[in-house]
Amino acid sequence: MAATLPPLTPSLVPAPRTAPEDAYASWYGRTLGWTVTGGPPGLLATGIRFDVLELPSDAGAALLRRPVATGPVALMGRRMRFLVAAGSAEELEGLLDWLEWGGVALDLTALGAGGRITAPAPPGLPPGESPRGAAVWLRPPEQGCEALLPALPGPGRTAGPAHGPDLVRLVAAAATECHRARLGRRTTGVRQPLAFS
Repeated sequence: MAATLPPLTPSLVPAPRTAPEDAYASWYGRTLGWTVTGGPPGLLATGIRFDVLELPSDAGAALLRRPVATGPVALMGRRMRFLVAAGSAEELEGLLDWLEWGGVALDLTALGAGGRITAPAPPGLPPGESPRGAAVWLRPPEQGCEALLPALPGPGRTAGPAHGPDLVRLVAAAATECHRARLGRRTTGVRQPLAFS
């Protein structure tokens, strides 16, 4: 005689799992209106809605402690990515020259049109849903954040709350922190002279 099983109720059947990359694409598309391409892991195109200033994570951590306005910030491995207004990447070299950092090895780069960054795990993703080593948001983006990304002031305007943070101040602070971090890395492990009393 075969045993009969009680019918399954909807509350006992778990919802189908979606792949993390599907959750990423859904969040970026639904919440921000951004497109995730490729994958896994998914990639966000730069130069359309935003550009990226990229620097070593130790310099980025010091930059986050400074009183300089930033937009969203992501961490991927040992690199920090600061989102800035689209078109800002092409201004970096000229800004560094103008700020008298031209020719100094800073390890400060910019990604603009045609670039791609790994899409960080969406904020609030349950632990374990994000792949190991995936990029994460330190300061996540919000809907409409592109209007408030650091940018160069246009003719007749100044940077400020109505126009977003000032790209010049962000680049100046980033260059300073990259230089400090580089010098700090060079002196790590070097024996300091003994102090005499």
